[in-house]
Amino acid sequence: MGGREQVDLFALTDLCTPWCIHVVVTLRIAEHIAAGITQVDALAGASGAKAEPLCRVLRHLVVKGVFEEPAHGQFALNEAARGLLQPGARLGFDLNGIGGRMAYAWGTLLDAVRTGAPAYHTVFGRPFWDDLQAHPDIAASFDSLMGPEGHGTPDPEVLVDGDWDSIHTVVDVGGGTGALLAEILRARPAVRGILVDLPATVARSSPLFQVAGVADRVTTVGQSFFDSLPAGADLYVLKKVLDDWPDPEALATLSRCAEAARPTGRVVVIGGVAPDEGSGPSPELLMLVLVGGKHRSLSEFRTLAQQAGLEVRAAGQLPSGPFAVECRPATLRP
Repeated sequence: MGGREQVDLFALTDLCTPWCIHVVVTLRIAEHIAAGITQVDALAGASGAKAEPLCRVLRHLVVKGVFEEPAHGQFALNEAARGLLQPGARLGFDLNGIGGRMAYAWGTLLDAVRTGAPAYHTVFGRPFWDDLQAHPDIAASFDSLMGPEGHGTPDPEVLVDGDWDSIHTVVDVGGGTGALLAEILRARPAVRGILVDLPATVARSSPLFQVAGVADRVTTVGQSFFDSLPAGADLYVLKKVLDDWPDPEALATLSRCAEAARPTGRVVVIGGVAPDEGSGPSPELLMLVLVGGKHRSLSEFRTLAQQAGLEVRAAGQLPSGPFAVECRPATLRP
């Protein structure tokens, strides 16, 4: 093996442990234990489960290092299990919310690989985005997972060069409920913001902007970002948007940004693009099974940007870690 560790194929294909995690999160077992309910019979009663199968699930997780069983039929949190109390874990693993959609969608991977297109609709009856529109509760959990509750407070430093002197208006394109925009405006009191996302999503943004103290400097626009965007702003931000879409839709979004940013605005793309020297095979397959999206190398993105009427001016890692690309509208020639 040349010094490399032998790969355990059975360990790699173990579906039991992930499903056990999903089940205990959905039943809020960690929360019940944290509240002092530790006996398996009481845990079953509190969570609406049967004691014997629940005990088997918990004992499997104990063997895997999640939870402890200090006495027969009594369970306790350990460091790993306390991680299940975090909002991001609850949102990402709860089978009753977006976590369930993501979990069950993996069953469509074979179809996605065979056809090159997502097969999400074969499980849930609709494509992913249509499914969210049809189920507001699932959409709300998705928005929470994408925002501070799921990923922490966003970093407002979104520029590669850090030069904010010429930026007075920022448009957050596909910005969800406005978590990133709120932080940008809170850090820069002279800047105004426009949040663009679907109507049901921006309708949930008001409390976040109120808490951040920036509501008087925000305009919300409920629409698809495939439609014409508010024009004339200084900066258009696309954070974790383009990797949600195949090339045709990503191109359409970039084209709308280019149109709105002309002649002097900037377009910054955060996430979903990687430097060429580090852009080997991407492990990010979830977007493939959900929506057919993908990560792109910088060279691939540069080609897409050129087709959209944008020129890549800068690219680099932001202080908080994500790779960002800054574009300007290409000069229009007669």
